[in-house]
Amino acid sequence: MNDSDNTLMTGALSRDEELDVLFGVINRFIGYFTRQAVPRTGNDTSVEYPFVAMDTRQAYEQLRLARSYLQDRGLFRPGLKCIDIGCGIGNILLLAELLEFDVFGIEKDPASLQIARNLVGERQVAEVDIWTFAGLADFDVLYYFRPFCEKTRQVTFERLVEQQCKPGAILIANRKMDEGIDTDPRFLRIAEALPIWCKIGR
Repeated sequence: MNDSDNTLMTGALSRDEELDVLFGVINRFIGYFTRQAVPRTGNDTSVEYPFVAMDTRQAYEQLRLARSYLQDRGLFRPGLKCIDIGCGIGNILLLAELLEFDVFGIEKDPASLQIARNLVGERQVAEVDIWTFAGLADFDVLYYFRPFCEKTRQVTFERLVEQQCKPGAILIANRKMDEGIDTDPRFLRIAEALPIWCKIGR
């Protein structure tokens, strides 16, 4: 080993440092698209959020844990279906796709919708409102980042998702307002520090 090899080794980044770099780059791109979408939002911001980007590292960890939970039980295979409910610009769909899920997003805000379609494909993102979407039971992983800023609508939305998702599905529910899921016998929390549940009963 020569001196230049020693220099390279001592200057090497740890895995966490490498991930910080990668997530930093991803976040810069998300910020760029967010600045395009938010000023043009068609959402009613008195009750709904415009697109808000979830922390990329945390979203990745949530999806990775969902995948690992299924894999540990022999239930994971490439192509399991993952939906982002209110997918915004599609950043979560990209992460899920890289983890080998078959991804689909629903979004009603035209400003975010077109960006998401450009990123993941026209057929992967539907322009539809959650209140009229009837396909939640088709998915193995369901993801959302609180779409409503008004509590009554948010809690109604959460209960709708919990009622319609199928047994065996994984629910990643960021910034929930209704804490009743933790005492609901239909759901098992699978990550103590993260809002991830498996639906175990009807």
